[in-house]
Amino acid sequence: MSEPYRFASFASFCGVPSARIADLPASGADVVIIGAPIDWGATYRSGARFGPKAIREADYLGADAHRPHLPTGIDPFSVFAVVDAGDVAVAPGYLELGLETLADSVAEIAATGAIPIVLGGDHSVTFANGTGLARVHGDGSFGLVHFDAHADTAETSVGQLHGHGTPMRRLIESGAVPGSRFVQIGLRGYWPDPDVVEWMAGQRMKTYLMSEITQRGLAAVVDNAVASCSEGGTKGIFISVDIDVVDPGMAPGTGTPEPGGLTSRELLDTVRRLARELPVLGADVVEVSPPCDGPGQITAFLANRVVLEILNGMAERKLDA
Repeated sequence: MSEPYRFASFASFCGVPSARIADLPASGADVVIIGAPIDWGATYRSGARFGPKAIREADYLGADAHRPHLPTGIDPFSVFAVVDAGDVAVAPGYLELGLETLADSVAEIAATGAIPIVLGGDHSVTFANGTGLARVHGDGSFGLVHFDAHADTAETSVGQLHGHGTPMRRLIESGAVPGSRFVQIGLRGYWPDPDVVEWMAGQRMKTYLMSEITQRGLAAVVDNAVASCSEGGTKGIFISVDIDVVDPGMAPGTGTPEPGGLTSRELLDTVRRLARELPVLGADVVEVSPPCDGPGQITAFLANRVVLEILNGMAERKLDA
């Protein structure tokens, strides 16, 4: 058999080479996939610790690091040297320790010049991802485009500073990402409370609710997001995708599903556009909970394709430069 067989191959993302973080400087990697199997920040349905494995395995194609994109004709794996560094070694149940370990790993990846793409894990991991990037690129030097049904700006989570409802507030309070560089897309439902919304406005966060997206159209909202993230000499953006931004009819495998979200198609097109139009310093895809997923692992398949669309947008940008 001339090509890697899907069911007999190592489960790296799309079959890209594996590499230890310590070996990255010698690997020449441009992009590093890394898993963050952390879900002890979840407040409702757990299971996102199994997300990285599910996202890697949700692929019917060969494990051959070959993914030519039909709309563009570009194979991002021929444009970038992509490696998979496996999952961060974390101690189950110790959230703060896990986040610090992840932040160290992201910073180590970014320090080599590579772009980290993190497979979550619940959304608490974004605090670590943003913190790690800020250690290398500088506090306040990049924007964060946040796709989510929820704002994740709570003051605390069940009395704790860290949880999947607090990472965006922690990043702002730490100075890693100022509120003026935050763009949130897809919020809806019945949380957070008005006092938290008032705090967000005071931080100059730019929040686009699903109701506004419905009225104005997603393209117009993304126009605003691109403009916001291009202001003030920013070095680039971090893209954080909570899979619950998508309607649970299309992505049921998540911890806190909220009806009325984006379609799969809208999300895929939008992350690719962002990666094409703005320099990406890092990304994460979080809150995929395989135990909650529907028949056929449809949420994990979507998350896998979100990563590929980000990579393809990045490749388009590089080839057009």
